[in-house]
Amino acid sequence: MELIDFSTSAWSILPPVLALGLAILTRKVLLSLSVGIVVGALMLSDGNIGTALNYLGDRVLSLVYSVEDKAINDSNVNIIIFLLLLGILTALLSVSGSNQAFAEWAQKRIKGRRGAKFMAASLVFVTFIDDYFHSLAVGAIARPVTDKFKVSRAKLAYILDSTAAPMCVMMPVSSWGAYIMTLIAGLLAEHAITGYSPFSAFITMSAMNFYAIFSMVMVFAVAYFTIDIGPMARHEKMALEQADQNENISASTGHVRNLILPIVALIIGTVAMMMHTGNQALMADGKAFSVLGAFENTTVGISLVVGGLSAVIVSTILIFVAGNVSVSDYIKSYFVGMKSMLGAIAILFFAWTINKVVGDMQTGQYLSTLISGNLNAAFLPALLFLLGAAMAFSTGTSWGTFGIMLPIAAAIAVNAAPDLLIPCLSAVMAGAVCGDHCSPVSDTTILSSTGAKCNHMDHVTTQLPYALIVAIATTLGYLVVGFTHSGLLGFVTTGVVMAGAIFITKKR
Repeated sequence: MELIDFSTSAWSILPPVLALGLAILTRKVLLSLSVGIVVGALMLSDGNIGTALNYLGDRVLSLVYSVEDKAINDSNVNIIIFLLLLGILTALLSVSGSNQAFAEWAQKRIKGRRGAKFMAASLVFVTFIDDYFHSLAVGAIARPVTDKFKVSRAKLAYILDSTAAPMCVMMPVSSWGAYIMTLIAGLLAEHAITGYSPFSAFITMSAMNFYAIFSMVMVFAVAYFTIDIGPMARHEKMALEQADQNENISASTGHVRNLILPIVALIIGTVAMMMHTGNQALMADGKAFSVLGAFENTTVGISLVVGGLSAVIVSTILIFVAGNVSVSDYIKSYFVGMKSMLGAIAILFFAWTINKVVGDMQTGQYLSTLISGNLNAAFLPALLFLLGAAMAFSTGTSWGTFGIMLPIAAAIAVNAAPDLLIPCLSAVMAGAVCGDHCSPVSDTTILSSTGAKCNHMDHVTTQLPYALIVAIATTLGYLVVGFTHSGLLGFVTTGVVMAGAIFITKKR
């Protein structure tokens, strides 16, 4: 069907802005996304209701089945299966008493709420291979401990979200790193740039990804200094005042190993399958195996499913060896676990749908035209950061922003200021992560809420002030980079502004 072209129209931002605004005002995510989806469909169909319904039918179907390829959409279906498996695993860990046992074990070794928050934040150094994996797996591990020490679910969701993407985007051995290096390789070849290899360019860009670096710094500062800004202060106060939070299934006496071993199986199964699928792709292209090459060509979705299935199987074996769970409770945990994920899956479906609509509205293409070639080149890193953030916020996808903005940033920098090529590419990466953090329709934001079992809009509103502080410091850092061409001065500037903001906020 022929759709209206909005690539050069400011109206292209209406559906995402409408959905995001309503979500923040009403706190009803599904209703708000529905409004944005319907408005976008009607705009694309020039107000024809019949055409709009056909369009929506095609887009919703494409989430699970590709009519053109006559095949299932493996990526989305595997993520849904992984969510269900994680729900089942969480329920099994609860019914076996493993969560409670780990919380009691941790309580003896972790001294207070600060230690619980540090533990949740530090686990990213183990689970950095994928942001989905991190948010859900660490949520399952850390939640019993943070609950025990009365850390709010909103604070846990913030810790999960603000360590997931920032760590993944800077690690070459991750699904994010592999994807970005693939894009970089194409850009270097297109512009005949020989001074960098894809790997060395990625490492240099990561060192200048001020938003990702200082988002991590902010998380640990918040954990250590107990910096509770705006709505977060209310949630932390409520958590301190309420009784212990309990899972839906009453727990039997369990063992810590029954939690650790399934999580280890989850990590090993996921990484092993990522290596396997990546190696298969390399062999198909006639290339030799390498770890980076495997990560660059891996299939993340099926790898997560294999890891999740491995964890469920190991948990099941441990439960039956311990003999502390009845067959009926074991079966019940499957239904309880899958049911606990239905809300997240529904939000994810609606978020995917509005992302399709936003893509057809060509919101990203319109936003990319806002940078004019007549601007002073010194402003480019800061402007690309802000534009990348706006695009990721509107579309809810970091990866989509990378795909659209990195080629544009490279083309602008090569023609206007070759010395600023790496800072400009770094600014796009930083902006994409920033917008992704702030967006209610971001996959990672949704899954962080799910991992923490926190109300989604509570997570969005409590995380936003922290993200904005880091974003302001990052913008100033990139301005310094643009005018001085010094990444070190930009880094120091960002750090000083961040330290000042933390000091002032803590003092208040």
